[in-house]
Amino acid sequence: MSVPEATPPFPDLMTARRVWEQFTRRTAEGHLGVELVAVSPEGLVLELALTDRARQPYGMLHGGVSALLAEGAASTHAAMLADLAREQPVGLELNASHLASAREGRVQARARVLRRGHATVVHEVHVVHVESGRLLCAARVTNLYRPVERA
Repeated sequence: MSVPEATPPFPDLMTARRVWEQFTRRTAEGHLGVELVAVSPEGLVLELALTDRARQPYGMLHGGVSALLAEGAASTHAAMLADLAREQPVGLELNASHLASAREGRVQARARVLRRGHATVVHEVHVVHVESGRLLCAARVTNLYRPVERA
C-alpha cells in the first residue's frame, strides 16, 4: 500500500532522531531509553534494551511496555505524516495481543501504516525480540488528526 506523500516533506533518519530525542526527553519513552532506529513514509521502528525498568516482577518484558512501544511507534509516525502546524494526531484506539515474552536482549516496535484517511491513520505494530526474531506482541493503533486550536 502506498502512503500519500507527507506534508511537510518526510524527515530523514538523522533529523527524525534529533526531534525524537528532544520530544521524549521528559517522557516515559525517554526514561526507558527507547531509541528511534528507522523511519520512512511507510513506517517507523523503535528499539529498547530489556532492562529491569522494562520488566514486570517475574523478570519478563512488561505488557504495558509493549503497549507503550506500540502506541509510541504509531503515534510518532502519525505525527511525521502530518502538518503539525495544522493538525495533531491523538490516539483513539490501542489493541494489543501479548503472544510471547522475553527476559533479555532488545525489543523493537515495528509500525507500518495499514490505512491513512483524511482524518485517521491506522498502524499495525509488531513488537519483536531482536535476537530471536520472535513476535512478542501484535498491536493495532488508530490515531485521529485533530485540527490545531488557535488562541
